[in-house]
Amino acid sequence: MNKNNELPLLIRNATAQDCQNLAQLSAEVWLDTYATDGLQTEYLEYVNSTFTVPYFQSLLGQPDHRLLIGTKGGLLQGFVLLNLASSYQTPHNGYEIDKLYVHKSCQGTGVGRALLQHTARQFGTPMWLYTWTENAANQFYRRLGAKQIGTLSFEAFGNTINNNVYKITTGNLV
Repeated sequence: MNKNNELPLLIRNATAQDCQNLAQLSAEVWLDTYATDGLQTEYLEYVNSTFTVPYFQSLLGQPDHRLLIGTKGGLLQGFVLLNLASSYQTPHNGYEIDKLYVHKSCQGTGVGRALLQHTARQFGTPMWLYTWTENAANQFYRRLGAKQIGTLSFEAFGNTINNNVYKITTGNLV
């Protein structure tokens, strides 16, 4: 049995020392989510050029972004990236959850919910996010009481990527 499961989840602001782990976790989660049929060069080029240590270091210095991590026993379990200046259609939809990434082994253990609960306590609600329509995370957000308020589509890798846009208020976060 993993003794880490018995430890509390500690949520804190990310530091420069966390950036290598954040880059690796992001690459793994992104590939698990989007490379469902296997790997292709374009996906790897995107991951390797986007989820870098300098990318995460740059986020730490941006005044409108917050990067919170959840750890157990010093091990990264997940993170949430906030864009406090981003709004969807109207400021009444709140700030954006740019990313909520949880390590595969920690999904379904409450890490994602705890990160969002902490975010709501610290920055308030509402908050909004979008997720690929094929992403299993859609069920997670609906269980939290998120309401779909729209859709976003964009072109990537020669395909149209359709996304659901959700607004989260206090819902089941409390």
